[in-house]
Amino acid sequence: MTRDDARVAEKVTIPYPRRWAALGVLVGSMLLLAIDGTVLYLAVPSLTADLAPSSTQVLWIGDVYALALAGLLVTTGTLADRFGRKRVLLAGTAAFGVASALAAFAPSAEALIAARLLLGVAGATIMPSTLSIIRNTFPDRAERTRAIAIWSAASGGGMALGPLVGGALLENFWWGSVFLINVPVVLVFLVSGALLLPESRDPRPGRFDLLSAALSMTAIVPLVYSVKHAIGSGVDVQAVVAVLVGVASGALFVRRQRRLDTPLIDVSLFANKAFSGAVLANVVAIFALTGLLFFFSQYLQLVRGLGPLSAGLVELPTTIASILVVAVVGVLVARLGTGRAVAAGLLFGALGLALIAAAEGADHHLWLVLALLPLGLGVGVAMTLTVDAVVSAVPTHRAGAASAIAETAYELGGALGIALLGSGVTLFYRASLDLPVDVPDPVRAAVEDSLASAVNSVGPDSALGHAAREAFTAAMQVTSLVAAGITVIAALIAWRTIPSGRKTGTATTTWTKE
Repeated sequence: MTRDDARVAEKVTIPYPRRWAALGVLVGSMLLLAIDGTVLYLAVPSLTADLAPSSTQVLWIGDVYALALAGLLVTTGTLADRFGRKRVLLAGTAAFGVASALAAFAPSAEALIAARLLLGVAGATIMPSTLSIIRNTFPDRAERTRAIAIWSAASGGGMALGPLVGGALLENFWWGSVFLINVPVVLVFLVSGALLLPESRDPRPGRFDLLSAALSMTAIVPLVYSVKHAIGSGVDVQAVVAVLVGVASGALFVRRQRRLDTPLIDVSLFANKAFSGAVLANVVAIFALTGLLFFFSQYLQLVRGLGPLSAGLVELPTTIASILVVAVVGVLVARLGTGRAVAAGLLFGALGLALIAAAEGADHHLWLVLALLPLGLGVGVAMTLTVDAVVSAVPTHRAGAASAIAETAYELGGALGIALLGSGVTLFYRASLDLPVDVPDPVRAAVEDSLASAVNSVGPDSALGHAAREAFTAAMQVTSLVAAGITVIAALIAWRTIPSGRKTGTATTTWTKE
């Protein structure tokens, strides 16, 4: 231990006395962000009728939020370590409220995409702070695992709860209400956060590297953009250039991190198979859940004919299963060990995806409801344990940077889920369409663009509307099975790379109250 490390350790006395009350604020903030990530899904049909976005714009409306988060989390996590996690969290929460108001009254698809981008930027300042404050506030490993399980339940449950909240609002108000509801909630969190949260920061943050921050963004954003562009417009020069920019930026970012004394991301951590396996498992778990929910909400309304609130209620089992994780995760780790428990969670999630593919062709909604239970439970278990493994891998003074890795995995999984699985649904939908040759070109273009566009153009009860619904159902089934296969592969990797031995011990931490 160095002399500086000894001085930091000497400051440790007792855990923060109001840590469970502070956890309530942090969980509330995370729940708000998670709900906002999916609350829009049920609003897609109504905003499509109002703003008339193209299929590509619909994907960007859903994806740009998570994409901005994924691109900025590394940078904002480091800034939180430097300037204070509580301070950065409260500033981001205030900005989130402003961006929500702008999204609520967006007059066009382009304006809504821009507002969602601002929401992502604001959210990126909140997410790493929540997890790093937990890391610092709960020095005891057992307490921290329980706290992260509750945090993960808010993350996974919030994603599933979003459609229910959106459905309740859309039954009575216009689509902008799913954003406007954030404003009073933000005000509550600003007051409670100022009173209850402890302040903490890295005592030796080092120099902030602006070039690394830029490279981290240009490594992620172009890659996701290239996938979306290739699916929508085919593989062309623009898509290839985006891939090259992303890969080159990623290589330069890794090379630079290896040379810096205080890197944005300690890339040497990825040499550890357990760490890399945990990050990969986290990405895939969120990839499967978010990618499915984005189009599942549209399926329930446009194919099954449910109203927004009824569709949200059908998705409620995912929320319930995510909450049950808090009760079962400790038992699973005790009996199976971390690695096997993560693998079991991912396999259970894959089973849920396969069941959803089968249930989408069934007549009764009950089968859909039952299929969502293993998906929510499996993803919740995998996410809780992988986040705990990532955050526990570093000293407390680097909690923000480690949290940024965990959160980047979370948001990158969400962004890739919508981009890849969402684009896959669009691709399979168009391939499954069997339209008569005499369909006029404008009508054909509308039907081929998306199911929402088809329903708005030709009506849900017409022959073309029926063909579009059949094609969308087939596309959802194929995509769910693809996601299940990817999740099985991730389960095997987690089983082979993440140790299953039990870990004990208490980490040291420093906190100050402001």
